Amino acid sequence: MTAPIIAVLAFDGISPFHLSVPCLVFGADRTRLGLPRFDFRVCGVEQGMIQTDAGLSILVPHGLSALDDADIVIIPSWRDLDAPLARPLDEALGRAHRRGALVVGLCLGTFAIAAAGLLSGRKATTHWAYTDRLQALHPDISVDPGVLYVDNGDIVTSAGVAAGLDCCLHIVRTRYGAEVALRLARHVVLSPHRQGGQAQFIERPVAKSADADRFTQALDAVRAALGETHSLDSVAEAAGLTRRTFTRRFQKSIGTSFGDWLTNQRIELAQRLLEATEKSMDIVAFEAGFGSATSLRQHFAARLRTSPARYRREFSRRADQDTRVAHT
Repeated sequence: MTAPIIAVLAFDGISPFHLSVPCLVFGADRTRLGLPRFDFRVCGVEQGMIQTDAGLSILVPHGLSALDDADIVIIPSWRDLDAPLARPLDEALGRAHRRGALVVGLCLGTFAIAAAGLLSGRKATTHWAYTDRLQALHPDISVDPGVLYVDNGDIVTSAGVAAGLDCCLHIVRTRYGAEVALRLARHVVLSPHRQGGQAQFIERPVAKSADADRFTQALDAVRAALGETHSLDSVAEAAGLTRRTFTRRFQKSIGTSFGDWLTNQRIELAQRLLEATEKSMDIVAFEAGFGSATSLRQHFAARLRTSPARYRREFSRRADQDTRVAHT
C-alpha cells in the first residue's frame, strides 16, 4: 500500500505560521511511533521560490500537478479574498474534488475553496473575524461563525490557526482512528481532541483560583472514570460550584455543554477500545459509560455515522495496512 499523498498549497505572501500547521501534523515521518507515513508535498500555482509575509523565502518543489493524484488537498490560508481564483488553480481544485480527494480549507483557506464553487449549498467556517465577509461574498454558503471546524465529508473547513491544528487532528482521527490521533497529539504536544462544534474563542478567561483548580480536578476525575455515572449535579458539587455556576463556567472554558463533552469523551474511549482490544461490544459499552451495546450503537450512528462493529473492522484493517507501509 502506498502512502497517502497530502498536497498543501503555498503562495506568495503566505504566513509561515499558517503553512506550518499541516506541516506539523502530516509533514514528518513518524512511522517509528506507529503513525501513518504520508507522501507530503508543498505545491504552488508554479513551482519555484516564493516570498512569505515574514520576509522568508521558500522553495516550492511542486506545481499544481501535485493535486492531480493527492488524497488530501489542503489550503492553509489565502490572500486576495475578494478576487477570483487563477484559472489553473480553479480547475485543479475542481478536478481533485471530482475524483474524490478530500479538500481542506484552514482559516482563510476557506475563501479559496468557496471561490472555486465547491462550498455552494454547504456549511463552512473560517476565522471568526472574517465570517461576515465570507458570507457577504458567498451568500449561497451557510457560514457558521462560532465553531472550530466543519466536516462535510468531502470538504472540511476550519477557523484560525489553533483550530487548524484541531482540524488536521480530526482528519487523522477520522481516517486512521482515535488511538493514532491520540499518539500523534501526544508526540507534538497538542490537545488530543476538541470537538468541531466548540466555540472559536472563550468569552473571557476563567480566573485562576482554588475553585478553578477544583473545576479542572473534577473534569480530570470524570475522564479517569468514564464508565461510571456522572450527573451534572455531582460533578458541579465535586468542583465546589452550584449547578448554574458550573454550567456557565463549563460553557465559557470548554465551549460546549457538559453533556456533549461527556458523550464525546466516552465515544473517544470506545473508539480506542474498539481499535486496540478484542473486548465484546457489551464490555466496550460498559467501560466507556454507555451502559449497553444498543446505546453504544445509537451514539456511534449519531456522532460518527457508522456502527461500532464496522468501525472496528475498518480501523483494524487500516492498522494492518499502516504496519505494512511502515516496514516497506
